[in-house]
Amino acid sequence: MKNKIILFALASIAITGCSAQKSAVPEKIDDATKYINSITVEDLKAHLTIVASDEMEGRDTGTKGQKKAGNYLIETYKSNGISFPKGAANFYQKVPAAFMNTEYGEKLPDSENIWAYIEGSEKPNEILVISAHYDHIGIQNGEIYNGADDDGSGTVALLEMAQAFQQAKNEGHGPKRSILFLHVTGEEHGLHGSRYYTDNPLFPLANTITDINIDMIGRRDEFHKDSSNYVYLIGSDYLSTDLYKTCEEANKKYTNITLDYKFNDRNDPNRFYYRSDHYNFAKHNIPSVFLFNGVHEDYHQASDEVSKIEFDALAKRTQLAFSIAWELANKKNRPVVDKSGK
Repeated sequence: MKNKIILFALASIAITGCSAQKSAVPEKIDDATKYINSITVEDLKAHLTIVASDEMEGRDTGTKGQKKAGNYLIETYKSNGISFPKGAANFYQKVPAAFMNTEYGEKLPDSENIWAYIEGSEKPNEILVISAHYDHIGIQNGEIYNGADDDGSGTVALLEMAQAFQQAKNEGHGPKRSILFLHVTGEEHGLHGSRYYTDNPLFPLANTITDINIDMIGRRDEFHKDSSNYVYLIGSDYLSTDLYKTCEEANKKYTNITLDYKFNDRNDPNRFYYRSDHYNFAKHNIPSVFLFNGVHEDYHQASDEVSKIEFDALAKRTQLAFSIAWELANKKNRPVVDKSGK
């Protein structure tokens, strides 16, 4: 009897040990809710209060203030355990003045795109780009144009999305595809930073599955005076039916924001599709979607300040962008290009 008890005890220990070992291996999950909820009003406000402060002097392309803002982005990525991409020497992609000055004849100094990277667990060679420009228009007539919405809002959205994906990775639920967080320079002078990246990509453009571009998501426009629970989606169906469906499905599953396609019309006189950084990816046949809150009275004014940002709206739109990215990064297949985009 004693031997039987010992054998039973040993068997129990073995079974318990196997169960514990098995439970230590994280299961794959489809639900992004936990990580969506890690994107908070408080964190977005803390980041934007710094990025769009007078200390950054309006973040004009290549200026000391923009470089200081860039340093803040890099230090934030480092603090969240996120590094620069494989194959890069550091967090900077140099954008030479000669490249930016050729098209428009402006006297712009050298500048930098800033990039951070989370490698995919199953399809690391397929790249999802999430972009936002971190430049603004600097100091004019002695006034600092802080650009809290344009595009401080998109800039800090990338920081929060990156920390959420990194948290997921730390807990064993990292994205299957790799994600490049790309803060581009020179947008205000002609989409220079994104054009430089697509002309000089770190990863082959053929491996880039989508660009999610975020430019102005912290305010509301005149068409939505009664509610900020909306976002304009532009371009999602121009190249890929799959991308359009993914955006719609992610929103229904997680955020339930009103998706407004008012400016998605190819004949829209505002031509917003051609006016932000996703366009340089779309020109290369990469499915692209642009998240945007529309223009308001403080657009390109010194009054585009942090105090006017609606942080609840900024948080919810950032959560939507994250949920779209989550779906794209983890789906079995990348979006199929089935349209010409013209």
